[in-house]
Amino acid sequence: MSVLVIGDIGVVDGMMHVGDEAMFEAAVGELRARGVPAVGVSSAPEESAARYGIGTVARLGFAGLGRDDAAARSALLTAAASGETTLAAGDPAGPVLAALRESDGVLVAGGGNLASRWRVHVHERATLAAMARGLGLPVVVSGQTLGPDLAAPDAGAVAGLLGGAVRAAVREPTSARLAAAWGLDVRCGVDDASFLGAVEPPAGPAGIVVSLSGWLGGCPPAATEASLARLVERAAGIVGGPLRFHAHFGPLDPAAGPRGDAALHERVRELLTVPSEVVPTVDPRHSALLARGAGLLLTSRYHPAVFAAPAGVPTLGLVTDDYTGIKLRGALGHWGEPVTAPLGELDECAPDLVKRLDAARSRVADEAAGRLARHRRDFSAWWDEVAAVFRRPW
Repeated sequence: MSVLVIGDIGVVDGMMHVGDEAMFEAAVGELRARGVPAVGVSSAPEESAARYGIGTVARLGFAGLGRDDAAARSALLTAAASGETTLAAGDPAGPVLAALRESDGVLVAGGGNLASRWRVHVHERATLAAMARGLGLPVVVSGQTLGPDLAAPDAGAVAGLLGGAVRAAVREPTSARLAAAWGLDVRCGVDDASFLGAVEPPAGPAGIVVSLSGWLGGCPPAATEASLARLVERAAGIVGGPLRFHAHFGPLDPAAGPRGDAALHERVRELLTVPSEVVPTVDPRHSALLARGAGLLLTSRYHPAVFAAPAGVPTLGLVTDDYTGIKLRGALGHWGEPVTAPLGELDECAPDLVKRLDAARSRVADEAAGRLARHRRDFSAWWDEVAAVFRRPW
């Protein structure tokens, strides 16, 4: 018995994307805890195999294809799975098809890439699900954000993916409403990585953790970086303690120099007049512990909020566009009142929000603690359902 799990994983060029790896790690761990082994689809199969201790295969070969070519490839792979044709020797999807034929189903691990801006991921997931159904195998879709940017063909593919799944889940109410508009009934719950590692904050200094995305949503870089620096300095004056920057998309080897989010962090740090330090990117559990131990989290990345909120950490979500707003308000809303600020309006509203969060830290912690047992129970029940799907004869 095994389940083929697709997530946006694989360390390429030494760069770790903490959130994508975290959701996949959580899914594999929940399946494993219920006696269901996994095989992963990865951009770096050997690296992922070593990281998770599972079998892995490479992706399906959609990277770089335009919409028409992707549609043709999807039709080819679906026909190959159902036995109507065969793949050419050396086709990159050959190992995926072989693994699929040995599996008991497909799990689409949690993610935020079912949107037209990442069309390749829509093609991959919709096609893999169609291949599984062609073999009579069940498909489960877990913990997704849908859109919000979805061109009509992509919306149809995503709706088909969810509608053809035995079980499907999203991670915030906005996505649930979109699914309902398509006539689909999906589960809405916390992100798949919400309980990765220990939820209880570690002992030690609290202070401020800053995790910024390099994507500024069209805001002018120099002015935005200056606003971020002013916000961080004001927050440091209010909260106190160590000021730590931590990249959720960054290099695993700090000696290689700052890249990804870490490059933005360095530009902001250069503008500060208060001391700060860098906590290197290591792995999802390390990032989760860091976020959960903060006295205040300032983040435009999603998964720092996912990690911090269950531990009752006061969190200010910095919103760059509709997509990040939907995700951050969803992640924080599961645990209480979400507090967010538009990236282009930080000087006007963010300092006051930091003061409010600092003053309300006991209430924030109590609210999260009051919701923890229910979210854990619902989360566990979801994964019990997922495991039961793959144990059932089809």
